[in-house]
Amino acid sequence: MLKINVKNETSRLRAVVLGTAVSNGPTPKLEEAYDPKSLLHIKAGTYPIEADMVNEMEAVAAIFEKYDVKVYRPELIKDCNQIFARDIAFVIDDVFIKANILPDRENELEAIQYVIDQIDPEKVIRPPEEVHIEGGDVMLWNDYIFVGTYRGEDYSDYIVARTNKAGVDFITQQFPDKKVMSFDLNKSQTNPYDNALHLDCCFQPIGTDKAILHKEGFRDESEFEWLLNFFGKDNCFIISKEEMFNMNSNIFSISENIIISEQNFTRLNTWLRDKGFTVEEVPYAEIAKQEGLLRCSTMPLLRD
Repeated sequence: MLKINVKNETSRLRAVVLGTAVSNGPTPKLEEAYDPKSLLHIKAGTYPIEADMVNEMEAVAAIFEKYDVKVYRPELIKDCNQIFARDIAFVIDDVFIKANILPDRENELEAIQYVIDQIDPEKVIRPPEEVHIEGGDVMLWNDYIFVGTYRGEDYSDYIVARTNKAGVDFITQQFPDKKVMSFDLNKSQTNPYDNALHLDCCFQPIGTDKAILHKEGFRDESEFEWLLNFFGKDNCFIISKEEMFNMNSNIFSISENIIISEQNFTRLNTWLRDKGFTVEEVPYAEIAKQEGLLRCSTMPLLRD
């Protein structure tokens, strides 16, 4: 039996699913892009190539090995983008939740079935069909669960709107002992500088009491202010539109004081080290072109 338990974003990591970039498939056609940032790079001819992305992910795997973290990788599906393990499922406490993802990504879930088979089946749940929720929108912070959503009437028009009100309600019902807070995110199909694809594109808690925040990611300024006050201004690293575009909030914590970050995040990495964090830098700029970074490509199964 595989033990799973995740209560927050930063406790010491013991087991994780890390996506894979092997057999990633050809560059998508314009109409196949799921997000505006991929679209931008497809148009510009700068969409990432498989070999580069494989190297980037192996750099992360090496850091997990260094810190003695058990790593599971998806089984290979030919010509399929399997990088973003966070989208397809997530763990809250000792419950494994399968996400209702975009239908043509269903086989990504099948590729980690061998992991799911090792978990107590009573602890594996799948929300009803009308519930949309992806792991990038779910942030665990001990007694709190922070959930990114889109409350606009035109939700169904946006392929970049990934978690709906039913998703927030589902989490609230499943975890009655938790304080579930939802955050209305700005979405754009066309401009990656204005699109918070998931909550982890504009917010992430780090350490025991700090956070990375991007004000313009939130449709309601008071929700941004709530987070700012919750963590305290001095404990928050506020990122610009350019830094949000480059995914500065999408780093990944191995523990309360060890963070994996992208090597080009100079301002952020300097701040983190000034605050006493150990920063493990990796190249991840190619994967970032698909509007996802380190948190998006990892799905923690067990934290101490």
